[in-house]
Amino acid sequence: MTDATPSTPANGEQPIQGQPAAPGFRILAQYVRDLSFENPKAPESLRAEGKPAIDMGVEMNAVGRKDGLFEVDLKLSVKASVDAGPIFAVELVYGGLFQLMGVAEQDIEPMLLIECPRYLYPFAREIIAKATSDGGLVPPFLMDPIDFAAIYAQRRAEMQRTPAQA
Repeated sequence: MTDATPSTPANGEQPIQGQPAAPGFRILAQYVRDLSFENPKAPESLRAEGKPAIDMGVEMNAVGRKDGLFEVDLKLSVKASVDAGPIFAVELVYGGLFQLMGVAEQDIEPMLLIECPRYLYPFAREIIAKATSDGGLVPPFLMDPIDFAAIYAQRRAEMQRTPAQA
């Protein structure tokens, strides 16, 4: 398990007594909740000519628990196809159990839907790369970095527009 606590200075010193610690989080667990890989036309799809069309999806979800901790899920889906048909489809729900410390009420949602997924993403990306490699794809599919802050901002803007239209 890894701790991500921005409240501890890089030099290892503890915060001064009486001074509030900077907001941060601890990750208590990471886990694969669901993983699906399909390679429906193998081995023919492994020799597909041309650049495949890639359809990717990203979703973030966070749920508070009675014990004060938060479960954060990062759902990634990737489908690749060429004119001749599908090459592969992979879907992963990768989760983490987080403890927030010193986070103001208005900052909890952005912390859970931006910072926590940003921490989980490299591990989820590696799982997808490994699944595509094990599925016979050479080279494995490597997802590009994701701007979780932009996704969060877009989601908030859509939510604000929706009630006005109702």
